[in-house]
Amino acid sequence: MNDIIMSARDIRKSYNVGTENELEILHGIDLDVHKGEFVSIVGSSGSGKSTFMNILGLLDRPTSGAYTLNSIDVSKSTDDELSHIRNREIGFVFQTYNLIPRTSAIKNVELPMLYARVPERERRERAEMLLELVGMKERMHHTPDELSGGQKQRVAIARSLVNHPSMILADEPTGALDSATGRIVMDLFHKLHKENGITIVLITHSNELAEETERVVTLKDGHIITERAGLRYAG
Repeated sequence: MNDIIMSARDIRKSYNVGTENELEILHGIDLDVHKGEFVSIVGSSGSGKSTFMNILGLLDRPTSGAYTLNSIDVSKSTDDELSHIRNREIGFVFQTYNLIPRTSAIKNVELPMLYARVPERERRERAEMLLELVGMKERMHHTPDELSGGQKQRVAIARSLVNHPSMILADEPTGALDSATGRIVMDLFHKLHKENGITIVLITHSNELAEETERVVTLKDGHIITERAGLRYAG
C-alpha cells in the first residue's frame, strides 16, 4: 500500500513549557498509516497513547513535529480549520459513546452531517443506510437510554462514518462493554475494514485486541518501542 492517509513525524508533546516543571510526554514519534489499514496503538496507562490519540484526532496540538492528514499539513492549520478537517476527515468512536441523551439514534447519527450542512433528505437517507449497515435500523428511533451498551456503540460507529472520513479513530471502543458485546463490536470493525475498505486506528490497552489488527504499534513512556504485524484475524 502506497497511499498514506496519516503521517506523523517527530511528534513531541510537553506540558508547562518554559517552566521548571516542564514535562515531555511524547518523545519524537514517527508513524504512517496507509489507506485501508487496520492499525492498533497499544500501551499501558502512562504510555502516552491517549496524548498521541488526541493529537492524531486533532483534539490537541503537538509541541513540535509535523502531522499530515490526507495530504493536509494540519500542523499549520488554525483552530477553525482544524475543526472543519476533524469533522470531515476523522470518524471518532469513544469508549463512552458520546451520544446525545433524549435524542433518537438516527438524529445522533445525522448530527455530524448537520454541521457539514448536508441537506436534510440526504442526511436522513445516509443515516438510515449506515444504521442498517451496523444492524441498528430497527432501533433508529430509540434514544440512548433505551439501548444497551453494544447498541449504543454500534450507533456511534454509524455516526463515525457519515461524512466519509479518511479514517476511523477508535479509542478503547470495547472498554465499557462485557466481553461478549465487545466481541460483537470488534467483529463489526473487522467487517467494515474487510468489506468496505475503511481505514481504522484502534487505541487500546488490550494486547489481545491489538493482535487482531494488521499492524500493532506499541507505545511505552512516550516512545514507539515495537511495530509489527498482528496475528491473523480468523473472523
